[in-house]
Parts: sequence; structure tokens; C-alpha cells
Amino acid sequence: MATKSITIKLTRAGAIAGPFTITDDFGEVLAENVSKMQLIRGVTYVVNSKVTAITIQSIGECQSKKTFQLSNFSITDFAEARYTQALTGCLWRHLTDIRIYNYFYGNIDPYVIEYPFSYSYQDEILQNVKDYTKAYEYLPIRDGVFDDNVRIETNNKWFNKAILYNGQQSSGILELVPKPMNNLQAYGQYPIYNTDSKTITYTKSDNFYQYNTFWALEKSSQIPLFRASCESMSIDKVVNQENMDYGLRSFKKATLRAKELKVRHILDNSATTHLVSQFILTPAQISYK
Repeated sequence: MATKSITIKLTRAGAIAGPFTITDDFGEVLAENVSKMQLIRGVTYVVNSKVTAITIQSIGECQSKKTFQLSNFSITDFAEARYTQALTGCLWRHLTDIRIYNYFYGNIDPYVIEYPFSYSYQDEILQNVKDYTKAYEYLPIRDGVFDDNVRIETNNKWFNKAILYNGQQSSGILELVPKPMNNLQAYGQYPIYNTDSKTITYTKSDNFYQYNTFWALEKSSQIPLFRASCESMSIDKVVNQENMDYGLRSFKKATLRAKELKVRHILDNSATTHLVSQFILTPAQISYK
């Protein structure tokens, strides 16, 4: 069988395109799980000499495919070809299923809300967090028509993570789980100290979700509490885990104390929980020095 070599170089794609599967016009798979960076640098394959076109299919979050006719180019053309990121990687159709909340391209995307607080002249010590949020889950829609009767307000669904921080202190990642009811032995297992987080319980009382098992976990206030993220929508919003100490502390449980505070709540483990945040309270105690 006569063969020939073809070279592929990617010059334009969306931000979340890839990885890719590459096939020829005979349906022969040339490569699978090819990264976007590999295509940007250029890849070469040996194909049947009768091949006249190839299809590049993105199989990741943004799924799409496009067929290209083979053409000749010079070494200069190859060297001068530069990659530019497309502003829109693919289209998204909204509200195809009202029961799904934060679910895009086959994946759960985090729902994040952050509240800033500013105190008066004196520093204040955070005591607990009380959040008035309505958490809904949707029932099957039998007649295809949505109304308020197909949703229920739950008591054991809420945000699953929290981060409390100020300019020099951070609680690290707090994994939030409902408090075990009528089970003192199970409740006594908390907090649970994980490698990169701490699991604590929350309760719902008088329609307030609340928790209070936190303290400052940073190793040093002179090292950044956050680091830049590869996701453009969350730059500087990823906890710098190298500066966090999630170990068991009998002592040195420093309080979160400052003239300002930020409370970030995250839901990233469910797409069927609809959270409607109303307001949040952060009872604090004035700290005199």
C-alpha cells in the first residue's frame, strides 16, 4: 500500500477544546486523546496515499468536529503559522432540563458565591457563619410543564465547601457535611482532618445553615494564601495548599481576626441542587489589644 506523510498544526480553537481524535476520510483512526498543545506544536502521521481529508474531533467538555481537506504548504508556512484562541469554543443551549442547575458540557461546574465583610475601627474575631439560603431539588416533570409544585425545599442539601479568609489568614478548604442527627458516635468523628481539607458539620436551624468549627490554618502570613488558576474565571481563587496545615492541633488554633473578612461558599458535587441565597450573617466579637 502506498503511503504518504501528513502534518497537522492547530491555529485556532476554543479555550476548553480538546483532547482530540483524528481520523481520515476512510474512517481510519490516526490518533486518540491528542492534546491541544501537541496539535499547536504540530503532529505528523503516515496515511494511505489516497487520503484527501482528515477529521479532527474534540472529545472533551466542548465536543465538536471539523473536516479539513489536505493541501500543500511550505516549511515557511508551517513555521509562521501561529495559534490564536477563539473567543467562543462552542455553543450551549440553556434550560433544556430545568432540574439541572450547574451542569455544562457533561460536567458539574462549581457554583461559587463570595461575601465581603468590613468591620469598624477595632479588629473583630469571627464566631460562626449563618447563611439564609433556600436549597431546592426538583421532582420529575410528568406533563412537561414546569411550576413551583415540582420542587421541594430540602434540609440536608447546601454548599459542600467553604473558605474563610482575610488579608493574612485563611481557614483553608472546609468540606461541609450535614450534622449526623441522633447519632453522637458519628458526630464525634468530626472534624475530620484530610490531606488537603478539613471536614466539618453544619446544621440547619430556624432556616439558617450554620457552622463554626474553623480556625486559621496558614503556615505563614508572608506566603500567598491563593495561587493563580488555569481557569480564566477563577484567577487567584485557588487555595495555595502548600501554605495550609490541616493537621490536628491541640493548641495554636488561631482565630480569624481582622478588620475585614471574606466568606466563600462553593457547590461542586451536585447539579440537581438549586441554591437561592438570601443573606448571610457572620457574628463576630470585638478584639481588644
